[in-house]
Amino acid sequence: MTRLWDEHRDAAECLADVFYDRPLVCDSFAEVSDDVDLLFVADCNGDGSDHLALATPGIEKGIPTFIDKPLAYSVEDTRAILALAERHGAPVTSISILSALPGFAQFAQRLPETGDLQFGTVQGGGTQMAGHIHAINLALRIFGNSVRTVRCMGDTPLNTIHLSYGERPDRPARGVTINCDVGAVWHCAFHVSAYGTAGAIHSPPLGDFVFPFGAAEILRLVKAMVVTGEPPPITADMLEGVAVAEAARLAQHEGRSVEIAEVGVVSL
Repeated sequence: MTRLWDEHRDAAECLADVFYDRPLVCDSFAEVSDDVDLLFVADCNGDGSDHLALATPGIEKGIPTFIDKPLAYSVEDTRAILALAERHGAPVTSISILSALPGFAQFAQRLPETGDLQFGTVQGGGTQMAGHIHAINLALRIFGNSVRTVRCMGDTPLNTIHLSYGERPDRPARGVTINCDVGAVWHCAFHVSAYGTAGAIHSPPLGDFVFPFGAAEILRLVKAMVVTGEPPPITADMLEGVAVAEAARLAQHEGRSVEIAEVGVVSL
């Protein structure tokens, strides 16, 4: 790390003191992307609504950029970030650590044990967008992309989400339900279950003790992006995840099923 910035300068100074080769604490976030090989935009406010503004200076300089989850709060901002990246030749990615966990990849490989897959569930994520996007991306990674419609209900934001894939034979026939607000959990753990004609499978609690393995995988993917100049394919999960979250907010607000096509999904 060579440069860093935080809106609370004392926090930035504290982080800089951790390093033997102390990074430069910048006066503005625009300075962080000067003379660097990679820009990291960390999530600050929990919903990603400031990510377009924070990432713009670096992208305009053509700097490869990793944006912490969520990539953006809205499909509109997602579209703006990718358009900016294409215009300036800067590869951009955003990856949920849940999507990169080896344990969940192993769980997905067990889905055939359930026979004809009928239904899936994901538990975890809490009450904020920063957690919702993890749960949504996890569902997409395990059960598949191309969600058709979204429903949402509950007393807290995105409390309970149902994803439907329509009539696709290679997706859960009865969809996937995401329970975000499940109360206190063991070390931020998420859980996944799958149900089919031959039985059910359940994941172990995957949380803080295994998150470092997902972080390591993200670093490998980001390093490859810097070398190749191409965002990793897993970025598509985040793009659809932002769209699913926006559709879920609309569904919860209006009390109806919302087609993903209503909000749109941005493609790489």
